[in-house]
Amino acid sequence: MSNVQISTPFNISLEFEIAPFFKRLLAYFLDLMIMVAYAMFMRFVLYDGVRLEGSFATGVDILAISVPLLLYHPVFEILFHGQSLGKMAMGIRVMSLDGGDPAISQYLLRWFFRVWEWPLVFSFVYPGFWILLQLIFVGMFGVIVIIIIAVTAKNQRLGDIAANTAIVSTRIQSSIHDTVFMEITQKDYVVKFPQVLKLSDRDINTIKTVLNDTYKRNNFETAHRIAGRIKTVLQIETDMEVDMFLQQLIADYNYLATKE
Repeated sequence: MSNVQISTPFNISLEFEIAPFFKRLLAYFLDLMIMVAYAMFMRFVLYDGVRLEGSFATGVDILAISVPLLLYHPVFEILFHGQSLGKMAMGIRVMSLDGGDPAISQYLLRWFFRVWEWPLVFSFVYPGFWILLQLIFVGMFGVIVIIIIAVTAKNQRLGDIAANTAIVSTRIQSSIHDTVFMEITQKDYVVKFPQVLKLSDRDINTIKTVLNDTYKRNNFETAHRIAGRIKTVLQIETDMEVDMFLQQLIADYNYLATKE
């Protein structure tokens, strides 16, 4: 499986495995099954349970079914570290080629290029003959997307190319807590490296990604390199072990950021 080099804000390249196509495909169908299950459940509630009728029912249908389905991918990917439920199950995620998590604008740009799927979302509101035409439309564009993924060097679809992102494999269990967030509950917490505020959220997120990967693979080479770079930039001198140093930076940043 081919790899992709992703440069961090510290000018250190990290190597990630490009997600195999079959994992991306399975993730897509898992997400589709979840969306279909949600739509069927909500339609049962609205029409068999509450028994909505007429134009009012159509309006509620759009708000309760189509809008959540339309926003499913960007909302989950923004909140859960580049992963939808399907991606979580398959151990893959969206990553920015600039290093770390994509910005919200990158997620939204990727989502906008899914416009070819949107007619299928609204087929849940207007089922019947039109759904056949919508399936044909979506299927045709789906084939084009597969071809684009196959011929691009980083296996990117148009949305990834536009947003400068890629789908990579990850064995790290990711959640919202894998972002820069870290709750500091210690009342007498002492900051060791106040210089850390010179770093950005993206820098800290990159440090956390490297640290997670270090523990998972038990390979400290990249951690040593990034720690050395940070010490140079922030003019820090310390004898702390490299992982403890990086953990301390993350904790100091979170503590100081909450005091701003």
